[in-house]
Amino acid sequence: MKGMALTDLGEMNPRVPAAVGTAEPLPTIICLSHLRWDFVWQRPQQLLSRFARTRRVIFVEEPIFETSAGLAPEGAEFRLNREPVGVPPSTERAGVVTAQPICRDPGVGGGPVLDEMYALLLKQLVASENIGRYVLWFYTPMLLPAIRELSPEAIVYDAMDELSLFRFAPPELVSRERELLSRAQVVFAGGRSLGEAKSQLHPKVFTLPSGVEIDHFRKALDLDTTIPPDLDEIPGPRVGYFGVIDERLDLELLGQVSKLRPDVAWIMIGPVLKIEETDLPRNANIHYLGSKKYAELPSYVRGLDVCMMPFALNDATRFISPTKTLEYMAAHRVIVSTPVTDVVKSYGDVVSIGSTAAEFALLVDRALAETETDRQARIVREQSVLKRNTWDAIARTMDGELRAVCPEPAGIL
Repeated sequence: MKGMALTDLGEMNPRVPAAVGTAEPLPTIICLSHLRWDFVWQRPQQLLSRFARTRRVIFVEEPIFETSAGLAPEGAEFRLNREPVGVPPSTERAGVVTAQPICRDPGVGGGPVLDEMYALLLKQLVASENIGRYVLWFYTPMLLPAIRELSPEAIVYDAMDELSLFRFAPPELVSRERELLSRAQVVFAGGRSLGEAKSQLHPKVFTLPSGVEIDHFRKALDLDTTIPPDLDEIPGPRVGYFGVIDERLDLELLGQVSKLRPDVAWIMIGPVLKIEETDLPRNANIHYLGSKKYAELPSYVRGLDVCMMPFALNDATRFISPTKTLEYMAAHRVIVSTPVTDVVKSYGDVVSIGSTAAEFALLVDRALAETETDRQARIVREQSVLKRNTWDAIARTMDGELRAVCPEPAGIL
């Protein structure tokens, strides 16, 4: 493994448990993800930051290509960030160590080279960090070849999306997922429809839709929470969405409904991915505010009169269970959504469902005209849903299943 190294960015935070190979009683979680830790604060960050309260967690990301870096596989290195990264300042959580593979871009057809790189780097990581006991926690089956020389106590697959149906999904993803499912001791699914699908392929699938930090999003109800200037300057009423803006959104519907209700401001918050900027409808009353940090979201929701989920009904949304449903709900905003299967099945008694632009517009009208009596009745229904779906509860359930398949069981939380 000549030429390989670990580059440290900062000292180990004192709240983070020591390396497992020394005195740490709980297995390290080595997470293999297709998402970057500091991209959008979502399911992996919510769960792993909780697990890191009492055990070590290392989050392995996709490669970062630098022209000055070495050639993969032997010339690559892990850049380790031992500081608590991406943690909202309002929370008290132990840090998660991120491991970013740094190498030169291998170019078209470089997948096998990157597979070899991950295998070498992970083997070195386990040895150099003195990790004796560890669990491999997958968010992407694409990194399965990386573990061929590793000996984990357990393999966990947290299937948060049907990645094979996303735009630009690599063709080998399906076969690698089948192999991952054959090797995993425990499989979690991030939604009802996804759980039903994965249950056909694995005998131990636990359906755990994403949860919510209720107190975080309740800040939208606080009169002291300030609406950010870029939103506050837009005249209302305001109907808004936050999240990734990609092929899962029905941009045609958004364009149509904005024309049907020209006096409403349609607010889109989030990064644009996998689609062109030219694909976005550009009507004067549609406002794209860009990506915002997780800590900022309650202040933006405070400035919205209605929250929306204008998802397309396509392959990419067939199995989704949007986290933002509960986040909107915790802020007690009326939610208007297209008929995504899991939203209808799980939250149909709380969320207003419209299939067409005309229906969507009428539901927004109704939401804006909601009486205080109707609002209080809706809040009662929302609170019943919210108390069953916190991130702490989901993490505890996952911990119980992990303890069942690991020797010397001990709780994460």
